[in-house]
Amino acid sequence: MTDLTGRVALITGAARGQGRAHAERLSADGYDVILIDVAGPLPACVPYDSATPEDLDETAALVRANGRQAITAAVDTRDHGALCTAVDDAVTRLGRLDVIVANAGICVPAPWNEVSPDDFQAVVDINLVGTWNTVMSGAEHIISGGLGGSIILIGSAAGVTMEPFMIAYTASKHAIVGLARAFAAELGRHRIRVNSLHPGSVATPMGTGRMLEAMAEASASNPLLRNGFSKQLIPDAVTMPEDVASAVAWLASDESRYVTATAISVDVGATQG
Repeated sequence: MTDLTGRVALITGAARGQGRAHAERLSADGYDVILIDVAGPLPACVPYDSATPEDLDETAALVRANGRQAITAAVDTRDHGALCTAVDDAVTRLGRLDVIVANAGICVPAPWNEVSPDDFQAVVDINLVGTWNTVMSGAEHIISGGLGGSIILIGSAAGVTMEPFMIAYTASKHAIVGLARAFAAELGRHRIRVNSLHPGSVATPMGTGRMLEAMAEASASNPLLRNGFSKQLIPDAVTMPEDVASAVAWLASDESRYVTATAISVDVGATQG
């Protein structure tokens, strides 16, 4: 693999879970990183605990243990102005930007008729608008560097097929596919590649707290769909955040230099089963 030392990556949702794994992997590969996370309360509809400032600090410590620089900012990706300011400041300090990993997102399972307008708006605003804000906060910096780069939008298996009882989540993750392709078309002339990456079920804090209980309650509303979730093709496989981070590292690197406008699944074949 090409020497990546000194390149810089922006990662949102970086305090824990997949975001932390991306930060650990990219810093091990030589990247300095800009770590963005709300690191505070999530919308009340989210059935799992929020990340904390301490979680974000721990991610930064793991990056520094790899010998790389980490700049953190507690920012809600829905706040376009605050996000742009944080990224501008970090890029000024680190001197460049090469990779964007738009990872921040939420999931709120519920039957279709129990999704409130506020809940639907919150999911779309974080998963879709927040992703757009992330690209907009960093793309000009990559262009200014004149060296090209890679933008990776984290979607979901629900954005390739669907997941019952997750209407807002499924809609927002389908939109990520289109967003990546549209950005890829316009940013390609700057040698910036844009792809979406679609994990299946991953062992992260999103699956803790009341999340499993909320999913069970939602599925009880329509027993016919209890088995509607996609099936893995490899039995007994448990996807870890590090497995997704390996795909992120490949898309960030020059080894995928001709891969753009593509939706890539890391789901143990779940969307094909």
